[in-house]
Amino acid sequence: MSSWLGSLSSGLGQSLGQVGGSLSSLTGQISNFTKDMLLEGTEEVEATTAEFQISNSRMKEIEAIHTTLKAENERLKKLCSDLEEKHEAAELQIKQQSADYRNQLQQKEVEVSHLKARQNALQDQLQKLQTAARSAHLEVGHLPSTTTSASFVSGISHHVSAFHGDDMDFGDIIWSQQEINRLSDEVSRLESEVGHWRRIAQSSKAQGTNSSDQSEICKLQNAIKELKQKLSQEIDDHQHELSVLQDAHRHKLGEISRRHREELGEYEERIEELENLLHQENEKEILKKIQELLNVEKSQIIQECERLKMEVSQFITTEEGRILPDNMSVKEELLRLQRALSDAQKEMMRLSSVNQGNSLTEDSLELKKSLQILKEENSSLNQEKEELQKELLTFQNEPEAIKFPSTEDMNLKSELNNLKIDLETKKLELNESIAEKETLIAELEELDRQNQEATKHMILMKDQLSKQQNEADIIINKLKQDVNDEKKRVSQLENEKMKITKELEVHKEKFSQREVALHDLNINRQELEDKIKDLIDQLDKSQEYIMNIKKENSVLQEKIKQNEEDLFITRNDLTKLLNQEPNSSFQNDLLKEKETEIRNLNKHLSEMKELNKHLEKTVFDVKMENEKLVLACEDIRQQLQESVAIKNQVSLEKDTIIEALRMEKGQLEVELHQSERRLLEQAHKYEQTIAELSNAGKMNTSALQLEHECLIKLNQERDFEITKLKNKIEQMDGDHKETKEILTTSLAGQKELTELIKEKEMFIEQLQDNGLKLQRKLDAYIQISEKNEIFRQTIEDKDKNLAVMKEENNHLKEELERLRDQQSRSMPVAEPKTLDIITELETEITQLNVIKGNLEEEIKHYQKTIEDQNQKKMQLLQTLQEQKKEIDEFKSQHEQMNITHTQLFLEKDEEIKNLQKTINQIKTQLHEERQDIQTETSDIFQETKVQTLNVENGNEKHDLSKAEIERLVKGIKEREMEIKLLNEKNVSLTRQIDQLSKDEVGKLTQIIQQKDLEIQALHARISSASYMQDVVYLQQQLQTYIMEREQLLSVLNEKTRENSQIKTEYHKIVDIVAAKEAALLKLQDENQKLTSRFESTGQDMFKETIQNLSRIIREKDIEIDALSQKCQTLLTVLQTSDSGNGNMVGGVNSNQFEELLQERDKLKQQVKKMEEWKQQVITTVQNMQHESAQLQEELHKLQAQVLVDSDNNSKLQADYNGLIQSYEQNETKLKCFGQELAQVQHSIGQLHNTKDLLLGKLDVVSPQLSIRSSVDRQSEVSNEASKPLQQELDQLRKILQEKDATIRTLQENNHRLCDSVAASSGLERKEQEEIDSEIKQIKEKRDILQKSLKEKDLLIKAKSDQLLSLNENLTNKTNENELLKQAVTNLKERTLILEMDIHKLKEENEKIVVMSREKETEFRALQETNMRISMMLREKEFESNSMKEKALAFEKLLKEKEQGNTGELNQLLNEVKSMQDKAVKFQQERDQVMVALKQKQMESSSLQNEVQHFRDKESRLNQELERLRNHLLETEDSYTREALAAEDREAKLKKKITILEEKLVSSSNAVENASHQASLQVESLQEQLHVVSRQRDETVLQLSVSQDQVKHYALSLANLQMVLEQFQQEEKAMYSAELEKQKKEMTAWKRKAENLEGQVTSLQENLEEANAALDSASRLTEQLDLKEEQIEELKKQGVLRQEMLDDVQNKLMNLINSTEGKVDKVLMRNLFVGHFHTPKNKRHEVLRLMGSILGIKKEEMEQLLNEDQRGVTRWMAGWLGGGGSKSVPSTPLRPNQQSMFNSSFSELFVKFLETESCPSLPPPKLSVHDMKPLDSPERGKPTNTASGSLTDTKGSGTSRRPDVNPFLAPRSAAVPLITPAVLGAGGAGHLLMKPISDALPTFTPLPVLPDNSAGAVLKDLLKQ
Repeated sequence: MSSWLGSLSSGLGQSLGQVGGSLSSLTGQISNFTKDMLLEGTEEVEATTAEFQISNSRMKEIEAIHTTLKAENERLKKLCSDLEEKHEAAELQIKQQSADYRNQLQQKEVEVSHLKARQNALQDQLQKLQTAARSAHLEVGHLPSTTTSASFVSGISHHVSAFHGDDMDFGDIIWSQQEINRLSDEVSRLESEVGHWRRIAQSSKAQGTNSSDQSEICKLQNAIKELKQKLSQEIDDHQHELSVLQDAHRHKLGEISRRHREELGEYEERIEELENLLHQENEKEILKKIQELLNVEKSQIIQECERLKMEVSQFITTEEGRILPDNMSVKEELLRLQRALSDAQKEMMRLSSVNQGNSLTEDSLELKKSLQILKEENSSLNQEKEELQKELLTFQNEPEAIKFPSTEDMNLKSELNNLKIDLETKKLELNESIAEKETLIAELEELDRQNQEATKHMILMKDQLSKQQNEADIIINKLKQDVNDEKKRVSQLENEKMKITKELEVHKEKFSQREVALHDLNINRQELEDKIKDLIDQLDKSQEYIMNIKKENSVLQEKIKQNEEDLFITRNDLTKLLNQEPNSSFQNDLLKEKETEIRNLNKHLSEMKELNKHLEKTVFDVKMENEKLVLACEDIRQQLQESVAIKNQVSLEKDTIIEALRMEKGQLEVELHQSERRLLEQAHKYEQTIAELSNAGKMNTSALQLEHECLIKLNQERDFEITKLKNKIEQMDGDHKETKEILTTSLAGQKELTELIKEKEMFIEQLQDNGLKLQRKLDAYIQISEKNEIFRQTIEDKDKNLAVMKEENNHLKEELERLRDQQSRSMPVAEPKTLDIITELETEITQLNVIKGNLEEEIKHYQKTIEDQNQKKMQLLQTLQEQKKEIDEFKSQHEQMNITHTQLFLEKDEEIKNLQKTINQIKTQLHEERQDIQTETSDIFQETKVQTLNVENGNEKHDLSKAEIERLVKGIKEREMEIKLLNEKNVSLTRQIDQLSKDEVGKLTQIIQQKDLEIQALHARISSASYMQDVVYLQQQLQTYIMEREQLLSVLNEKTRENSQIKTEYHKIVDIVAAKEAALLKLQDENQKLTSRFESTGQDMFKETIQNLSRIIREKDIEIDALSQKCQTLLTVLQTSDSGNGNMVGGVNSNQFEELLQERDKLKQQVKKMEEWKQQVITTVQNMQHESAQLQEELHKLQAQVLVDSDNNSKLQADYNGLIQSYEQNETKLKCFGQELAQVQHSIGQLHNTKDLLLGKLDVVSPQLSIRSSVDRQSEVSNEASKPLQQELDQLRKILQEKDATIRTLQENNHRLCDSVAASSGLERKEQEEIDSEIKQIKEKRDILQKSLKEKDLLIKAKSDQLLSLNENLTNKTNENELLKQAVTNLKERTLILEMDIHKLKEENEKIVVMSREKETEFRALQETNMRISMMLREKEFESNSMKEKALAFEKLLKEKEQGNTGELNQLLNEVKSMQDKAVKFQQERDQVMVALKQKQMESSSLQNEVQHFRDKESRLNQELERLRNHLLETEDSYTREALAAEDREAKLKKKITILEEKLVSSSNAVENASHQASLQVESLQEQLHVVSRQRDETVLQLSVSQDQVKHYALSLANLQMVLEQFQQEEKAMYSAELEKQKKEMTAWKRKAENLEGQVTSLQENLEEANAALDSASRLTEQLDLKEEQIEELKKQGVLRQEMLDDVQNKLMNLINSTEGKVDKVLMRNLFVGHFHTPKNKRHEVLRLMGSILGIKKEEMEQLLNEDQRGVTRWMAGWLGGGGSKSVPSTPLRPNQQSMFNSSFSELFVKFLETESCPSLPPPKLSVHDMKPLDSPERGKPTNTASGSLTDTKGSGTSRRPDVNPFLAPRSAAVPLITPAVLGAGGAGHLLMKPISDALPTFTPLPVLPDNSAGAVLKDLLKQ
């Protein structure tokens, strides 16, 4: 598995790396796409005026959308605020509800605990009833011995059940009650037995017979034995029970004392709190707190009372059980105790009513009194107990008075003595109970002492309090008096407290209701505030309208001023005219009329001013009213806030207020609309008047008169309108008054509504109280129903238990009856063997019962395990659901990250990984479930084992064993069914998982599409945002964008190349996928085959195991039947022997019993053999299980492979979906291009319109004298034209005003000219000629300009034709695209149809296969019938042939008979018959073989046909798949090619459009240049005119002659000048309008550019983030790969190091083993021989020691000693010197060293050891050179430099110290073996003193202190 997982992880890593690479390529493509989009944006920026207009229209649309979105945003904000407030209110409500629910839950928990207690009590009562029923059942028809045994068993069982859970005191009480009942039953039984014996004694006196007495004595002896045994058992049980009771009692006492201490501490804390409260000044707060504390104390005291009640009831029940229940005095004492308890309760209630510390002393005194009463009652109880004991003694002494005269009655006396002893034991028990009571009393006294101490403490505290009270003021004294008064009224206060609590609950309910009402009022108030805000907004709008009106008034005032100026000028003209012609009366009349008109106009102006002032006043009044309304609104808000605390439901109020406000709103809206209309009408009228005035200025004086008349009429109309407005204003005032009245009435209505609401609140409170009562009743009923259901369940369980127990009782009764029959038959001649057999049978029965109980427990255990496994399954399902939820959460997180396309693809990969993880988890879970199934099967087999063993054990109980075997078989079948169901569930789960994965993939695709739409919407919003920047900055950005565009184009070309490469790679991947799919299909087929095989093998295994088990069970049944028959025969033999034989058959019975026992042993041996055989069977079954487990593991592996393949399939499907999405994205791009083309067409149309306008304006330049008419027409046309021309009209009006001024100036000039005409007539003619020539030149220039304009028109027409052709091409391309789309959709539909056809064909194929199988079965049947018929025909032919042969034989026989050879014929006939029979047999066998062969051939042929059919199917499906793939690839390729071609075409068209736009711009520039030149010429002409005027001034005298001609010429000149000026002004207006448009367009393009910049920046940031994430991911993967490689290398190194270590350790162990036994002997022998160099005086002492150490014999020791005496030492020394010269170099002795010989042997031996522990030989070289010596290298250096000999001797040691043998034990650094002192003093010294060579082994180091020398240590060793 580990290798498989490793391969899986490596495969996943590779696939992830590939996915990362594909992601990087995808991100590159996306970045390219974004660059393309940006380039297109930059190209669009380059487009000029045509697209400016489109952008303007778009801007307007976007602004409209923006306004709508703003409105929607505001509305949503309001909604959000409302919802937040509702949410807060809901949270408050939820908090209240949760608090209520918690309280209810606590109440329910309390009720549940009470119900549990009641249930336990009822169960105990049921147990009591059952025990009573059993005891009664057993007492009715059986001996007293059986009753005792039954009661004893029941007592044990109750003991177990009672002390099973020691957590509850309740169980202890019940158990003690049961024991008391049992003891009382036993006492009554003993009394009945005593009475029986008395009767027997009396009857024995009367009767003198002996035989019956003997039999009764035997019976009594047996009974006495039984009773003794039972008494001993009961005594042990009682002792055990007493110890348990004592422990429980101690535990309870400890708990009580702990509680008492805690209560004392609480009381002390409360006293301190009361002291603190006394210091406070607020009386009411103190009283409230005291009341609360007293309430708490009251509740605690009540709880303590209840607890005391419980304890007293327990104590009473225990004492009732121990004292005999017949005494009435005990009951009276119990009543007294209850009364005392009630008194104590009353006293506790008094305690609760007390308010201050003074009352506590009185309560303590009362408690003392109650304790004294309890003590007295206890003493009375003790006295009564003593009386009862005396009565018992008298009752015991009664039998002693009776005397038995006869010798036979002595036995009875002994028995009575035994009974007395029993009674004495009972007395002892009673004494013990009395002692326990005394201990209890002592504990009570301790409690009294503690109470007294507490009272003393309370008194001290009270003294302190009294001191503090004396220090306090008069207020505290008053409080004390109040408290003393309140002591008397405690009962009243309690009642008041109850009432207050009820009122508090009611107030709480009201408070909750009012909080809800407050929330509603808040919501209503917010709604009203919103409405007020709306009204204020409307008022603001009206104020804005008024401001606009003011502005218009100011404009009108300016116009009026201008008109006044005009009038002033006209007046001056008129005065001049009057001066010139004073005689004309007509002019005077005109002047008078004009003066009157002017006066009227002045009046009208003054009136207008007054009206304006009046309007301003009205506006001020409106503002004041608005402020008043705002104040009124604030007052209303305050009123609402005040009414929040009182109101509950304000529905009617809301309706009325809303209706009133709606009415007001409607009226205000209507009025606003009317005012708006009026203002618009006034504006229009003012504009008309202005136009008329301007026209009047142009007109002559006659026209001026008409215009004046019109103005007068207009003024009159305005007067009428002003009067109307005044009336309307008065109406508005009246409406305001009405609204105020309505508001006052609504306030009055509100007050009435509040009263109504109060009444309704009262009703609602009543209803709520009723509802609460009903709810309580409902809760009570529900609780009762739940209790009833619980009781029903318990009763049903008990009924079931009763039924089971009855069955068991029946079985036991039957067995007991059998035993009694046997006893009754075998009692008169009962021998010990029969009794032993009976006892054995009884023990076996008990054992069987125990085994049966164990079996039942095991069955329960297994049921529990099954339930646990089911729960585990449910938990697994829950974990699955949780994992699904987690997956959903991950999806939501990833959806939030889906801002850009790159992150979308990353998210897809992550989600695929998550799905793989979930699938792996599900795999593991499935694996665990299968393991659970395996465990279940193993449990089943274990159950079968246990149950078969139990069956074999219970041979005698064959009926029960049969039933158990049947149960086992049923259980096995049920388990098999469960296993099948679990397998089916596993299959369904796997399917569901697959479906879920598919569904999740679909959901993911849908989510991605939704996110795409959201991204598009965001892009649209981003593009709608408006920004402003400078033109210069925009131009710079445009240049930068052009540069970026060129770069992006180069990048795009590279990306297209990469795209083509990716496509080729994709085709390769598709081929690989197809191959993988084929492999997958093969694997699936193999899997299916394997699963089918496995299932078949598993089923065969199960069938075999079941058959084996059934065979075993049958054999066991047969054995059980045989044993039961044997038992019956034995019983019959026993009965016959008992009945037939008299007194002398004892020997026969014994022999029969011996035989039976032998048979029984044989049977046991057979049973053992059978058990061994059964164990072998079980082992085989287990082996089969192991094999099945291995097969299951293989199956798991195969399934894992299948899942991996399915993962690959899902990945391929995801890729396919991605391709489809890219295809859809391309379609959307095409649609976008189509839309852009439509926009381009629209822009071209707008260009055409602009061209027409320009042409029309240029035509105006023609020099016609009827300019005024044309202007009028143009003005009319412009009035009729649309809104954009209104601006031009305004400009024209301004131009007209300027022209009016110029006309006036010209008129003045005309007057001057008229004066100087006579003087300058000759000169002017010349000038006129010059002017004519100039006019001709101007006309020629105009003609040239017109020609140029016509040429440009032709150019524009050509360009428009080209545009039309391009549009046509575009439409053609779009049509082609649509056709391609249709083709794609058709192909998709065809693919769908083909898939449907394939499905249909598959279904038809399956049907055909089914039909073919049916036909094959029919064909086989027909073939079999044909074969049978052919067999029959052959048999018939054979028979006919045989008949023919017989006939021939008969003919031959007849012939031979005729010849006379009859005997031989008979033989031949017999032989012929035998041969025919053989031939028939052979033919039959041959036919059968042929039939079998044909059947096999048919089967093989059918299988081959099926295989070929499936292969054909596979090949067809593969071909279809390949064809569809190729088709899809071709369609995609063609589509991509077409898309690229369309893109190229679009780029070309865009380039053409840009070229055309550039040409248009150039033409417009040329027009502008021409117009500029014309304007320059006009300026030059004006200058020339000025020169002419100067000349005219000089030649005034000459003009007098030719005045008429000059007038004519002057008029013509004026006309020309007017025309030129108009032309110039029109051009100026046009250019200014165009400039403004261009500016607006430039601002719009700036905004667009900024938006695009923002988008570019955001996209670049996203790209950078994505690239960074990809880089980090790639780095992480590389780091992980490196880390994994490092880990693998380190693991390999670790393995190699461990192998090296193992080798080294093995070598070490070998060397240690080889050197351990050798080293010590060699050393010791060297030592022993070396000791001969010691002084002769002390050799004999030492040699014996060393000999005893080495184990050398005494004889050898003596020989050595003898040799020493003879002088062998020299030889030995020479020998040793020769031998030891290698290790120890000899040195000559010095005189200083002779003193060393006198030293003791032990010292020399120690020094020898020191020298010997340093080896000098070269160590053996090892393979491991790197091992360091354990010893420190410094210790090898010489320590003493005094003696040169030492350095010589130690040279070898020091030089070889680094090459120390590492396998030898290291010497501790703490123990220096060579001391420098000795070496310094002695030099070379004795042989034993010299250093030991390196070759010799050393001792193991000992932990010795550095102070001790090595010699001392070795001396200690020698001593030991």
